[in-house]
Amino acid sequence: MRLCIVSETWSPDINGVAHTLSRLSCELNRQGVPVDVIRPRPRVAGNTTRINHELQVSRVALPGYTDVQVGLATPAALRRFWRTHRPDVIYLATQGPLGWAARQAAKRLNIPLVAGWHTNFDHYCKDYGVTWLASTALRYLRYFHNGCASTLVPTHAQAAALTHQGIRGVHVLSRGLDGERFSPAYRDTQLRKRWGVSEHQPVALYVGRLAVEKNLTLLQESFHAMREVRPDMAQVIVGDGPARAQLQRALPDVHFTGFINLEALARHYASADLFIFPSLSETWGNVVGEAMASGLAVMAYDHAASAELISSGRNGVTVTAGDSAAFRRAAVDLCQHPADYARLGRVARLRALEQSWSGITEQFLRYLHQAQEAHHAPASACRIRSS
Repeated sequence: MRLCIVSETWSPDINGVAHTLSRLSCELNRQGVPVDVIRPRPRVAGNTTRINHELQVSRVALPGYTDVQVGLATPAALRRFWRTHRPDVIYLATQGPLGWAARQAAKRLNIPLVAGWHTNFDHYCKDYGVTWLASTALRYLRYFHNGCASTLVPTHAQAAALTHQGIRGVHVLSRGLDGERFSPAYRDTQLRKRWGVSEHQPVALYVGRLAVEKNLTLLQESFHAMREVRPDMAQVIVGDGPARAQLQRALPDVHFTGFINLEALARHYASADLFIFPSLSETWGNVVGEAMASGLAVMAYDHAASAELISSGRNGVTVTAGDSAAFRRAAVDLCQHPADYARLGRVARLRALEQSWSGITEQFLRYLHQAQEAHHAPASACRIRSS
């Protein structure tokens, strides 16, 4: 198997897609599968040790949101790369201009395609005030994905939704967790002192992009409500984005870290007690699993990773997706019961450890092999009939 991944984000970018692809490529390399990559030219140099061959294309940042970039390339340029480094299968992690060009080029070269669904476009249309684009986007995405052998999504709920919307060949590929990288063992007393809390005072944490689609209004409301009943609580927000300035004005007592490296991130998770995650825009949400692996009680909607990993009341707390009042009530209730959130965090880690990246990668390879076999099956049948 020789794989080429086409993506508009890659390490050292800090987001869920880049993290997922980096971990998959690491495991694929460990299993002897070479990985080629086509991606936009990075803003800063990053680690490319997991990349076999690479084609960097032009990069254009989205207006008003420079952290998000779009790759631009012609199908002809991609065909030239693939004629020199022909893959057995291509994995499309983007449906944007770069993904479309790659889809066209692969069709011309008769290379099988597998697509990933990494972004909930309909949700983004709503969050950014262009709801009228949602139906057009869905028609495009249906056409795009139905031209691929299969589409991989992280949850069973997402698979059912896309199948209902007319996308064929949808399969579930969950996300893995590194229980050594994220662990309660990294709890840092000195870090907690900098937050102004003792060992027995609670710390509530949020990790993620600070942008409108993350439902930050509910995060703000929940933090205020939790502080009212637990004035001794410290609250920490890890991440950055266009909404940071507004959020800092609204939450002046919260510790904002901006982006931090993985080592510091592991210490921040392990040094907190509660993880508050109100977002509904994720297809998965790696931060939920990272928090669970770090021994935190997660408060989230019954959505994406939380729906797959959390049994509410046993290893975390979830409420019906979209019920903001229930979310605030549950967050306020949880922060007042230290024994409960400590117990939930201990069980959460056990659940997270079941999500190994090696097992996820083996499943990914099975889907790639199935796509390759299905792609070549018609040609084989034709040869048999003609003989």
